[in-house]
Amino acid sequence: MENAEKTVKIALLGCGTVGTQVARLLNEQSALLAARAGAKLELIGIAVNNLDAQRDPSIDRTLLTDDPYSLISKADIVIELIGGIEPARTLVRAALSSGASVVTGNKALLATHGPELYDLATQSDVDLYYEAAVAGAVPVVYGLRESLAGDQVNTVMGIMNGTTNFILDAMTTQGMDFDSALKLAQDLGFAEADPSADVDGYDAGAKIAILASLAFHTRVSLDDVKVDGIRAISSDDIASADAAGYVIKLIARAHRHSDEGGETGIEMSVSPTLVAKDHPLASVHGSFNAVLIEAKSADQLMFYGRGAGGAPTASAVLSDVVAAAAKRVIGGHAPREVIYGNLPVLPAAEFSSRYYIKLEVADAVGVLAGLTQRFAAAGVSISSVIQNRADGRSESARSETHSAQNAQITIITHVVRQAAIDHVIEELKESADVIGVTSILKVEEN
Repeated sequence: MENAEKTVKIALLGCGTVGTQVARLLNEQSALLAARAGAKLELIGIAVNNLDAQRDPSIDRTLLTDDPYSLISKADIVIELIGGIEPARTLVRAALSSGASVVTGNKALLATHGPELYDLATQSDVDLYYEAAVAGAVPVVYGLRESLAGDQVNTVMGIMNGTTNFILDAMTTQGMDFDSALKLAQDLGFAEADPSADVDGYDAGAKIAILASLAFHTRVSLDDVKVDGIRAISSDDIASADAAGYVIKLIARAHRHSDEGGETGIEMSVSPTLVAKDHPLASVHGSFNAVLIEAKSADQLMFYGRGAGGAPTASAVLSDVVAAAAKRVIGGHAPREVIYGNLPVLPAAEFSSRYYIKLEVADAVGVLAGLTQRFAAAGVSISSVIQNRADGRSESARSETHSAQNAQITIITHVVRQAAIDHVIEELKESADVIGVTSILKVEEN
């Protein structure tokens, strides 16, 4: 039988926004997908929780079932788009154990149970694909898994959450405060009714955990990522960053540390960061995602595109489906998760960065000199200092919450370990001249 006459049976678990688009495209682009996969891709069914729920008109209701196991037992490829941990984990395990390859967009599942699923796929002699789990249509998993397979990746960093990038971009370009920008994101469908996973940084944390495992061949999870969200970012922070030549972005970062004796560990974090305006990530606007990779030989590569939404994410899912189907037809496997590294995840105290520190201090002679002495004593070298009134506004516009005797001092440091920053901050909080430490953010230069 010729390859073009073969049929690969596909089961779809979940029919939400992305699942609906996947089902539609499997039907509308059937000839194109068959030509690329070398086989007809037959959608044998769609597992849903509620058979009576209203569906997009493009969905063939005769394909719906509330029994996912009946589909798994007949499928060559199972697409998991349920989300969350359970029942997704149990269903993916069942699919892999049955001999089906799995395509998933479930970042939470992979960030917490990825290693056991990778091992099960290998034991079952099938493949696990997850391009859609990280940055929607942005093919960064393929880039790390295949394009850079012959290189050493040292850093993976980027904007991996479209919701927070939209919010920060609206605060920067439209002068909105956080609450107004969040509401706009919700009204436009870029943010969920409960935006916690996005704005608190955990969505980006799950994504960087997946990419770090892939890039450094070391198993890490979301629990290993130091996560800070954007709720505390104020309009004043945005304005101060702009005046200093930066924009604020939520940056997910994984970095391989080494010294004269060799590799020492991995730094992983998600944090709001001042990004220099000439940095490639500074020009990523709206809900777009971008991932910057630094490799030993290839140097810098940047992947950019839509990181969320039904159609963009469905594009990534179908890319994996075509790859999985082609492997079924011609034989062979996708690249395995090669875990040979044993790099420890470094504690946050050992992270290194430049820092932006904003203080409200007593407006008196000698205060600035005293501050610089404290920084020097802690081994923190200062790059620049900006001094303003406490709220950055004219005297007539001052809030009653700010004393006329207070001033605002913004300090940007040279690269320093976080342990030193933590030490100097504790000392500043005990100083009679320091009314408050209002912001501490990392700084990323080009």
